[in-house]
Amino acid sequence: MSSRHGTKRSLPSRVLRRARRLPLGYVTAMRAVCTELPRVGKRRPRPRTRSTGAAGHRRLPGLVHTAVQRIPGPPAAGLSPQQQTELHDAATAALSGVVPAAELADAWPAPGHIAPVWWALQHRRQHLSHRAIRYGDAPEQVLDVWRAKDVPTQPAPVLVFVPGGAWVRGKRILQGYALMSHLAQQGWLCVAINHRAGRDNPWPSHLLDVKAAVAWTRAHAAEFGGDPEFVAICGASSGAHLAALTALTHDDHDFSVAELDGVDTSVDAVAALYGRYDWETTSTRLDKGFVQFLEHVVVGKRFKEHPHLFRSASPIARVRSDAPPFFVVHGTADRFVPVSHARSFVEKLRATSQSPVGYLEVPDGRHCFDLTDGLRTGTAVTAIGLFLSEMYRRKRMRACDVAVRTATGSSPPPVPRRSNVPNERMT
Repeated sequence: MSSRHGTKRSLPSRVLRRARRLPLGYVTAMRAVCTELPRVGKRRPRPRTRSTGAAGHRRLPGLVHTAVQRIPGPPAAGLSPQQQTELHDAATAALSGVVPAAELADAWPAPGHIAPVWWALQHRRQHLSHRAIRYGDAPEQVLDVWRAKDVPTQPAPVLVFVPGGAWVRGKRILQGYALMSHLAQQGWLCVAINHRAGRDNPWPSHLLDVKAAVAWTRAHAAEFGGDPEFVAICGASSGAHLAALTALTHDDHDFSVAELDGVDTSVDAVAALYGRYDWETTSTRLDKGFVQFLEHVVVGKRFKEHPHLFRSASPIARVRSDAPPFFVVHGTADRFVPVSHARSFVEKLRATSQSPVGYLEVPDGRHCFDLTDGLRTGTAVTAIGLFLSEMYRRKRMRACDVAVRTATGSSPPPVPRRSNVPNERMT
């Protein structure tokens, strides 16, 4: 078989060329189009044929528009030296003032040319330690434990990873592998969870499951070599929303169940990738469509009739002064969630929170780039790892300082702690 220029390509070169086309981008676009229809999973509104046909007819123009707008453009064959410098400069700036400059000088890996998802099997084989452990009674409430085979003698910091899926799917398979594999190599213990989602599990069952998983992790991390005194959380897409909301509502009685009463569901740091942090705004056509999607598919209630419900589920409305450290990652070319949403969220965090806030804006990064874009994923996961490791180092130093002061009988300085009073202020 000859190429357009008449040169015959070898089989390896053709495979590599197809891998660079980022096929998951098209799958992601098709999934987004499908979520526009009034259905979840295998269930459709009744009567099935009539309602679905009518809804599809009414929404056909919008579906076509969504498909055209969200299909990725032609991928670049590689990063030019200027693009690579811009990416590394963005990552360095995101960590400036948080991570020592000496650690950032030679931190960034060379760009990869294969979509990260193609390494999924290797990541699982190297670092998946325990599979399908139950953290609750529901069938969906299972998790995997990732860590390196050469377990260090000291307890490892812990990360809980929350998958994305537009709040209609909560499966951990294939998600977060690049990040968890990177952290496992750095000595971390990672917990990848499933959570309830879909029509049979309306909001806030998603969030309650994430909180239950955090509580389980704090209770059982030591059994797998983890440090229960440091549990970070990370999520991608809708998982980033759930991770951020978990961090900002650990003491909110509106998002609690009897099984979690008195259980610590707080987290010590947050990493959020290409998330949606505002469930209220309807300023654009895309925002209006998103709120309608939440009304019909995720929440099952009208925004105009229950505005407090949507506001209480918006991380940007729950930002608080005692929020844990945040590291937000978003791509400038994200067509699902505009980068402006991440900028607004980070701006609110930096104006309110007393903890460090890092923000990495990935040049030309798209939604789900950590699955499909090997050129940028390595730098992004390295930056996340550096931020989380620095937060763990700082907490350990504070704990050692308190222990020394206690042993010597001196009074320790006041340490900012998360309030035990439910957060009633949502500005």
